[in-house]
This record gives sequence, structure tokens and C-alpha cells, in this order.
Amino acid sequence: MPVNKKNFKLNRRTLLSAIAAVSATAALAVPAVKSQSPATIKIDGSSTVYPITEAVAEEFQNQKRGSVRVTVGISGTGGGFKKFCSGETDISNASRPIKESEMEACKAAGIDYIELPVAYDALTVVVHPQNTWATSMTVSELKKLWEPGAQGKITKWNQVRSSWPDAPLKLFGPGADSGTFDYFTEEVVGESKASRTDYTPSEDDNVLVQGVSRDRNAIGYFGLAYYEANKSRLKAVAIDDEKGTEGAVLPSPETVNNGTYKPLSRPIYIYVKKAATEKPEVREFVEFYLQNAAKLAEEVAYVPLPAADYAKARERFAKGETGRVALREGL
Repeated sequence: MPVNKKNFKLNRRTLLSAIAAVSATAALAVPAVKSQSPATIKIDGSSTVYPITEAVAEEFQNQKRGSVRVTVGISGTGGGFKKFCSGETDISNASRPIKESEMEACKAAGIDYIELPVAYDALTVVVHPQNTWATSMTVSELKKLWEPGAQGKITKWNQVRSSWPDAPLKLFGPGADSGTFDYFTEEVVGESKASRTDYTPSEDDNVLVQGVSRDRNAIGYFGLAYYEANKSRLKAVAIDDEKGTEGAVLPSPETVNNGTYKPLSRPIYIYVKKAATEKPEVREFVEFYLQNAAKLAEEVAYVPLPAADYAKARERFAKGETGRVALREGL
């Protein structure tokens, strides 16, 4: 998928990976004069958090000039915590707070962690650009569309709103290991993981982008960065939370900051294994992350935290404090 520098620099990363692969192959053909493997930092988890963490990783690796390698996987927030709590990774990307069951899994494995918020996201509902009818939706309509009882019953657009066309619905959404799935179902349906299952799921938001962009009758949801990276192929739906006077509101940094994009604004996090901070490269990476998160969050189309929250996060990390983090009310 073509993406420019602002759109979290995947082309540069792909090119670097290809060059590294060629170089590695060539290295097998000649005697090595001196070989020293770079220190490796392993990260996995949320595809929503991936763009900002990947941008940080690229900048950090450039600064380290090959002495540190940072790998960033996409297995969803839940999948990331499974790896994190089994000791496979140093850092876990998460688009929601860690769950009680995940806390227990980490505790059983003797893994302490530091929770660090890194930005705000506006979870974005998207349709195909040729969809001329669904310019806005209420939370009630989203619930009607996505609740478990809709499975096999709500299959056409006019069943969501009678004035919409008698056309088949094609749904795309995060898989069950996704933190975005957990957040959306809790805020819209009223219960985490309560969702119809007759849709195309993926923990990789790029797959969802492709699905919605290719079908005029499609609808899906994922993080703001993936919408911003694909504006020419998608259209955002304004959301009416039915609880205030704002009416339907589109996702943007402004509507996240002023609190009008509800209820789909949320903080996103990294979780750092406390034992891993004993490795200099991990400590330096996290410090670099927190120092540059505001700038890189904007680059990949997320919303920076207030400066005071980044200061608190840096202090929290320096002290090695564990436990939940309190942010502004409603997020």
C-alpha cells in the first residue's frame, strides 16, 4: 500500500528491510572480518499504536547507527499482551488499558510493567468514498449495526436508517485480539467483546482499509492514523453521541482536544517490562519515545498528550512506577 513519509514511513522501512536482506545474503558469500550483532528491542501489540511506535523506532535506530535493532509486530492489543506476559517482548503496544486477566497473567509470570500513555486516538468509522448517504451516524445506529443481535438480521443499509438505500452491507472490523475491538464494543454496544461475528475481521488495520476502499457498500472502523493515511480512498463518518448539543462530529485533533468527539476518543499506550529497563538500549529507547512522542504523534496523525502528561510519564518511567495512569476525565 503506497504511503508517504507522514503516513508513518512504511516505504522507507520496507526499503531498509530489503536492503538489509540483500546485505545479509551478500555477507554469506565473503569472510567476515568482524561481526557484532546489534542489541534488539522486541515490541508487539496494537496495530493502532504501531504507526507512532514504528516512527519512533525508525528515528531511534537512525540515531544509533546500527547498534540497536527495534522490531515492531502487529498482533493486536490482546495478542501483544499474551506475548508480553509470557516474556517474549520488552514493550507492548496497547490501544486500551491492560485488563485484569492480563494483569494476573503477567503477575503469574513475575513480570512487572510500567504503563505509559503516548498519545490520543480518535477511533474512526469509515465508508467508501462513493457512499453518499452515510455522512453521519448516531451511537444508537452503530449499536444497531454491530450488536450481537444484528447478526444475520441487519444486512442492508436501509435496515439501519430507512432513508438509506436497499443495498447490502459489507462490514470490516478489528479481530477479537484487538484493543480497538474491545474499546468500540464497550463504548458502542455497552459490553466489551459483544459484537456480531459475520464481518471480515483483522488485527491489521491495513487489511480493513483495503476492504472498505474496494466496496461501495462497506463500512468499518479503526484508528485515526489509518484513515488519515488513506483519505483519498475512504470517507470518515461523523458521530453523534446523542448526549450533548454538538450533533454529529467528525474525528480530528481539534474535536479530540475539545472533548466533542465522543465516545470514540481514547488514549493509547505502551507497556514496558520493568526488568527490560535494566538493558541500556530499552531505557534509552523509552526515554527517546517520551521525548519525541508529541512530534511523532502529529506526524502519523494522532493527537499529542498535553505537555504536562508527557512530563508525568517521563517522571513515572524514571522512577519505575507501576500501576494505572490517570488522564483527563472521560479518557
